Amino acid sequence: MKPLASDAPFLYRGLQRFAQLVVPILAQMDVVGLEHIPRTGPFILASNHLHVFDLPVMFTYAPRIMTVFTADKWRGTLGGWIVQLVTRTIYVARGEVDRQALGEALALLKAGEVLGVAPEGTRSRSGGLLKGHSGIIYLAGRAGVPIVPAVMWGQEQVMPGWIRLRRAQAHLHIGPPIYLPPEAARFRTADLDAYTEQLMLTLARMLPAQYRGVYADMVDDTKV
Repeated sequence: MKPLASDAPFLYRGLQRFAQLVVPILAQMDVVGLEHIPRTGPFILASNHLHVFDLPVMFTYAPRIMTVFTADKWRGTLGGWIVQLVTRTIYVARGEVDRQALGEALALLKAGEVLGVAPEGTRSRSGGLLKGHSGIIYLAGRAGVPIVPAVMWGQEQVMPGWIRLRRAQAHLHIGPPIYLPPEAARFRTADLDAYTEQLMLTLARMLPAQYRGVYADMVDDTKV
């Protein structure tokens, strides 16, 4: 595994190394594609959001510190404090277009940082992909940065596995960066929606069939 960037805070590096020891004990980890994460420069990591263990799994293995969107309801709570231990946070108001949060995210990307986004906008309660939102394409286009697709599954079985004294298998698969065309900075709504669907289909193809959710009937496995 590639080491975390040397400029990472000491506490962060210590927590990640501890997680790298503990997480494989708690679950059988299948990690593929870490080489696709750029070692330098800004990008957006786009991942499905299946379980509360998504962030710990990503934190354990990602070689870059990421800033993530966190629902405003977690501000000032124990859960929010725990999230801030393992990542940087932009609080966002759910159910509306939070222009302040988008502005913060755009400034962060233009400053060369990394942003982690769940294009579904919330955790899936069904276990499958939800319809993606276009904010991720908007940000990538305006900032001129690539999107790195990532999927996780199996982590929702970790706690039930403990009850049965078994280690469930959890998967983290990361795909090659996706580069938008130069005109993406001027995308209108129709373009944003079209590229959002393409991104979500990329995530769906990376997932087993039972996790593809609303995109299940749109995936042609013969093209994978």
